[in-house]
Amino acid sequence: MDLMSFKEKEISKKECLELFEDTENFFDVIKLADSLRKDIVGDTVTYVNNTNIETTNVCTMGCKFCAFSVSKNSPGAFRLDANEIAKKAVIAKKAGLTEVTIHGGIHPDVDTHFQVETLNKVNIETSKLGGIYVHAYSPQEILNGAENAGIDVKEALKMLSEAGLRSVPGTAAEILDDDVRSDICPLKMPVKKWVDIIKTAHKTGITTTSTIIYGHIEEYKHVVDHLSILKEIQEDTNGFTEFIPLSYLHENTPLHKAGRVKDGATGLYELKLYAVSRILFKDVIKNIQAPRVKIGTKLSQLILKSGANDLGGTLVEDKVSKAAGSIYEDASVDVMRNAIKSIGRIPKERTTLYEIIE
Repeated sequence: MDLMSFKEKEISKKECLELFEDTENFFDVIKLADSLRKDIVGDTVTYVNNTNIETTNVCTMGCKFCAFSVSKNSPGAFRLDANEIAKKAVIAKKAGLTEVTIHGGIHPDVDTHFQVETLNKVNIETSKLGGIYVHAYSPQEILNGAENAGIDVKEALKMLSEAGLRSVPGTAAEILDDDVRSDICPLKMPVKKWVDIIKTAHKTGITTTSTIIYGHIEEYKHVVDHLSILKEIQEDTNGFTEFIPLSYLHENTPLHKAGRVKDGATGLYELKLYAVSRILFKDVIKNIQAPRVKIGTKLSQLILKSGANDLGGTLVEDKVSKAAGSIYEDASVDVMRNAIKSIGRIPKERTTLYEIIE
C-alpha cells in the first residue's frame, strides 16, 4: 500500500477500511496523519473555555452505552427550568467562560417552545455582562422538542435560530449504521433522520459539530461508513465546525453490565481512528478534536500527534462522562495550555466557531 499517495489523493471506502485493518504499517499511518495535520492547520492546538449545562437526567431513549439517564419518576431525577439554566450561564460568564453547551436527556415534557424560552432567557441574562455563546440541543433533542410541540423539524430549527441558536452539538450520531443503532440505541432516530436534521440545520444557518461513539460493538466497516457519511454531508453543506470522536466509557453502562463489552477501545484503536479520520477528511473537516475530559491528558497528547488539532473544552461540568466512569477531572486553562506546550505545540484559545481569541 502506497501510503504517501494518500497525502494528495482522495481515498476510497475500501482503502479506508484497509487502513483500519493494516497492522504492519501502524506507525506509518500515524505519521502520515500527523504530516497532513501539520500541512492543513500547522502546529497550533486550540481549546475552548466552556462548560456543560445538563438540563435533565431524565431520558426516554434507554441507550445501552449510557449510564447517565434515569426515568422521570426516579428519586434522583432532575429537570432545570429556564431561569435555573440562565443562572448557570451567568455564573459561567462571570467566571470568564466563552461558551455554554446546553443539553440533556430526552425528556417527555420538553418541547421547542421551552427550548426557545431557555435560549431567550440565557441571552437576556448574559447580555447584561456582554453575552455568552450558546451551543445547544442535539438532533435528538430538536426532534423530540418538535414532536412534542406538534411542529416539523424545519420550523423548530427556524424558531431556535431566531432565538439566537447558532450551533448544535452533532451528537446522537453514535454509529451511523441502522443495524448497530437498532442494538445499542433502538429508540433513537434512524440514520436518514439524523442526516436530514443535520443538513436542515446547516441550511438554516446553524452550524454543528460531528461525532462518533466508538469502542463498543461496532466493526471497522461501520466506522468507515460513518466517516464517509460525515464527509459527504460536509461536501454538501460545509456546516461542520469539527469532528469529535467520543470514546465509549464502558464501566457503568448496560452494555458492560450485560457482559457484551468488557473494555472500551484499545489505545491502538484510539490512535488509528484519529489518524484514518484525518487521512480521509484532510481539510474537508479541518478540525479534529481530542476530548481530554473523556480520555485524559496523556492519551490526548498522543492523539494530537496522530492527526488531531484541538483539545476540546475545559468542560467545568460534564456529568455524562463522569456517570459513565470517566476518572478525568475538568481542566483549567492552565492545564490545557501546559498539556499542549509540553508536546511542542502552540496553544490558542478559540471560540465555538474556531475563531482565535488570542
